[in-house]
Amino acid sequence: MAQEFKALLVEQPEKKVFTRNIVTRSVDDLPEGDLLVRVHYSSLNFKDALSAVGNPGVTRNFPHTPGIDAAGEVVECSDGSFTPGDKVIVTSYDLGMETDGGFGQMIRVPSKWAIKLPAGLSLKESMMLGTAGLTAAMSVQELIENGVTPESGPILVTGATGGVGSIAVSILAKAGFSVTAATGKLDETDYLKGLGATDVIERAAVTEGSEKPMMKTKWAGVVDCVGGETLAAVLKSTNYCGTVTCCGLVGSPELAVNVFPFILRGVRLIGIDSVEAPMEPRLKVWQKLASEWKLDNLAAMVDEITLGGLEEKIQAILKGGLKRRALVNLLDS
Repeated sequence: MAQEFKALLVEQPEKKVFTRNIVTRSVDDLPEGDLLVRVHYSSLNFKDALSAVGNPGVTRNFPHTPGIDAAGEVVECSDGSFTPGDKVIVTSYDLGMETDGGFGQMIRVPSKWAIKLPAGLSLKESMMLGTAGLTAAMSVQELIENGVTPESGPILVTGATGGVGSIAVSILAKAGFSVTAATGKLDETDYLKGLGATDVIERAAVTEGSEKPMMKTKWAGVVDCVGGETLAAVLKSTNYCGTVTCCGLVGSPELAVNVFPFILRGVRLIGIDSVEAPMEPRLKVWQKLASEWKLDNLAAMVDEITLGGLEEKIQAILKGGLKRRALVNLLDS
C-alpha cells in the first residue's frame, strides 16, 4: 500500500475559483522523479501565496501543492545521488510551481534539485532561511566578488523588513558591513536594528531627488529587493564603481533610468536569480550560511506554524502584512 501523507492541496472546482484544504494524499499522487523526500520543514514565500490563490504566472495546473522550499530526509533515491536518511535541502527550479512542493509531508523531485544539508545547519535553520536566505546570500556574495568591502562605505538594503531584505541586513552586519535599512515600516526600526542595521531610513528618503539625471553618491553597494523607482534611484546614488544587486519587483518590474550611472561612475547592476542558478554558487553560499555567515538571530525573523496556520499567513503576505517569515513545521502538521 502506497504511503500516505498530509498536504495543503489547492484545487480549481470552476474557472477562477480556487480552494485550499489540508488533505491526505498518497505518494502515488506525486510526480515522477529520482528522489523521494520526507519533508520536515518548509517556509512561506510570496510566490507560494500566489500559487495558492491560482495566479497563472506561477501555477497553471491543479490540483497542486505549493511550497518552493523544502528540507527533510531522503526516503528513496533511484539514481544513487543520495542514500536513505540523508538530510537535504530542495529549493527553486520548478518545486512548488508546477511540481508539488514543500507544503506536503512528502515530495518527489529530480535529484539534481537537492543539496546535502551543510554541516553547521539544522533542517529547521535551513528553512528559516529558505529561498529568501539563499537569494540574500547570493546578493551579498556578488557585492563582495565585485570588490565591495566593509571599508568601501555603507551598504543600503531596500525592502528591509521583507524576507530577503531582513536576512541580507543580518548577513551584511555579520560580515562587518555598515548597513542602512530602508523600509516603509518605520515602526519596525527596533527590529531592523536588532538584526544589525546601523541606520534605518524611510523608503521615501531613497527616492528623494530621483527626478534628477544623477544624485549625490551615498552607497558603496546596494541590495535592492524592490525594483522600479527605488532601483532607478539607488543606481543614481551609488558610489563610483559601486555595485547594486537586484532581486525584486514589488515596486515595479519597469526600470526608467539613464546610462549616466554606468558610464560616468562605473556602477554595476547585477541581477540575482536563485531559481535556475547553477549548483556551484548555490553550494558556496549555503556553506557560508552554515559557517562564517551563520546567523545568531534567525529565530527572531520567523513565526513557526503548521499546515493549519498557512491560510492566515497566505492572506497576510498577499496584503503586505506579514511581519516575519513563516516557518512551516511539517512534522507536527
